[in-house]
This record gives sequence, structure tokens and C-alpha cells, in this order.
Amino acid sequence: MTRPLFRIAVASGKGGTGKTTVATGLAAELASRGEKVTYLDCDVEAPNGHIFMRPGIEESRPVEVAVPLFDNEKCTACGECCEACRYNALACLKDRVLAFHELCHGCGACSMVCPVGAVSEGARKVGTIDSGTAGACGFLQGNLSVGEAMPTPVVRALLRRIPDEGIAVLDAPPGASCPVVETLRSSDLAVLVAEPTPFGLNDLRIAVETVRKLGVPLGVVVNRSGTGDGRLVDYCEREGLEILAVIPDDRKIAEAYARGVMPAHTHPEFARVIGRLAAAVTREKEPA
Repeated sequence: MTRPLFRIAVASGKGGTGKTTVATGLAAELASRGEKVTYLDCDVEAPNGHIFMRPGIEESRPVEVAVPLFDNEKCTACGECCEACRYNALACLKDRVLAFHELCHGCGACSMVCPVGAVSEGARKVGTIDSGTAGACGFLQGNLSVGEAMPTPVVRALLRRIPDEGIAVLDAPPGASCPVVETLRSSDLAVLVAEPTPFGLNDLRIAVETVRKLGVPLGVVVNRSGTGDGRLVDYCEREGLEILAVIPDDRKIAEAYARGVMPAHTHPEFARVIGRLAAAVTREKEPA
């Protein structure tokens, strides 16, 4: 069935909570129910959803950002551009300007303030977007180039490739940094994956605060249930957070993950949990 676009961001306060396991399993389950699904790996610094989705990559496009190019014949080294740059990407010398493109955010302020028109716009590759299909799912993956410090431009380019209809499952980066906020900010629902341990609770609190500031509805998936203590569940109850699914701490799930196999394909209980999660998120999609 085809729906108006609904974006589900699967996120976590830290890495290693099972976020990608949940995101890939959810995408595959929704597709098996006849939904038009696109899976996006937004963890562009370390994408690994392809290990489980096993897509056929049909296209790879470069991601480029704007950078300033200086005409030294025109430049008077007046310093206006360096004053305007808020990212310390420019250094004004006696007779020229040095541009550190790795620090540039492409805002264009330097070209706007240059009184002699010595600044033009160039482009620099910072990553790639791979697209293809994984079974019945569309597949999109961002890859930040080695040595690049800013993943957000690649995340933005990836999100611009989302189809106009169906369900998009966004496998967010871990934590609460800029690329995470970029992934979450336009989502319709955030699914936060957490472990029931003291560290897991601390990271969940940070993630919940971030999502709430963005005004995105959210629910929680408790992974590795049976470890730790009950404080995470108590926190969810106090904060009015719906627990959408509970995944047991089971060695067989970890073994499937280690082999690069979706646990739903080998572990019936995990498949049932993901089925309940799919039902819960599609219920969120339905109009009131």
C-alpha cells in the first residue's frame, strides 16, 4: 500500500544499543506487510546497515559542498572576508587570503562582503550517496569521505533523496550531535533504542531531551531486556514515554548479528517483537 511520506528515525543516546538491528528489522518487516519502504543509513561516518540489508547498489553520487575560490589578481587583502567568516576557515596574510576548505561551512559570507569581487564559488567532494534496493525495500546510504570532519552535509544530501511517499526508516547516527539533530528534525516519529542499565538510562535521558526540543513524537525500544535493573522502565513511566517493544537479552540474537544476519530471519521471538513494533509505528501513522 502507498501512504503519504512518513519518516521514522531510529536513534539512540550512544552506539552499540542495537539501533541498526532494530532499524533494518523494522524496514524489512514493514516492506513484508506491503508498505512502500525506503531504508536510509544516516550514520554516514560508519554505515553498516548494508551488512544486514545486503542491497544491490545501482548508483553512487558524489556529495559536494561550496567552497570559496580567491582571485589573487583582484584580492586587495583587505581582511573583510576573514572578519565575516565565523568558522575560522580563512586566514588573511599580507598579500593574499588562505582558505582552509575543511573548515568551511559554505555559507557564502566571504563572497558577499568582498568589495572587489575576488571571491567565487567552487565545489569540494565530501562524500557519496549510494542508492539501490534490498529485497522489497529501497536503500540509501551516505558515506563521509575519509578525513572529513563534518558529516552533516552528507546527511542533508541523503535526506533530500527520500521519496515523496511511503515510509522512510532513518537509521540515525548515535548520540545527540549535529548529524543526529539533522536526521531527527524532519522526522514524524523517533524510536529511541536503549539498554536497561545505568549508562543506558543516562544516554536515553540525553536522547529524549534532544528529541523533545525538536518537537518530534517519540517512543522507546528496550533492548537486551533482563540485564541491568528496572530504573529505565521506571523513567519511561514517569516521563510518559511509550515502550513500543521489548527485546530479550538472548545470545542467539547476538550470534545472528555477528554473522551479519537479520535476527528476525533466525529468531522467532525477535521476529514477533519487530512485528509488534511495526504495528505500533504504523498505528502512529494513522490519522486521529
